[in-house]
Amino acid sequence: MKVLISEEQLQARLDELAVEITRDYKDLCPVVVCVLKGAVIFMADLVRRLAFDLEMDFMAVSSYGSSTDSSGIVRILKDLDMDIKDRHVLIVEDIIDSGLTLKYLLKNLSSRNPASLEICTLLDKPERRKAPLPCRYTGFSIPNAFVVGYGLDHGEQGRNLTYIAELDEQDRVS
Repeated sequence: MKVLISEEQLQARLDELAVEITRDYKDLCPVVVCVLKGAVIFMADLVRRLAFDLEMDFMAVSSYGSSTDSSGIVRILKDLDMDIKDRHVLIVEDIIDSGLTLKYLLKNLSSRNPASLEICTLLDKPERRKAPLPCRYTGFSIPNAFVVGYGLDHGEQGRNLTYIAELDEQDRVS
């Protein structure tokens, strides 16, 4: 396992994202939607840096396919608790890989008629993209690597790391 993004790099980028998001949302009281479980640490650290009123809600989704590839067939395990009609919504995601699951989520949430709907992702793997996505805020673009830490896991392990690490093949087997 090797460190791909250090804790210091993560915290500095969170500060930058918070400035951008505050500029865009400061007068809108948006609903910040965390996609569970992976984005919870990212979202918690991000919203504490936002200098405006906001509401938070959570969704959990499951995509069918292999453990490393999404099929784009999505099941909502936990839906929003609030109505987002005419609300400004910011989806906070841990990582965009193929984009298929998030494309489904955007379509689903768009059908609820929010005033606006944007994406903020911690990590983006552009070379894996199968579906184009309008991602407004991106923490880091990374290569096609299997990563853990800062909310991301391998078999539910590694979420509590304070940095992002790349797992090699040997780490994924054990």
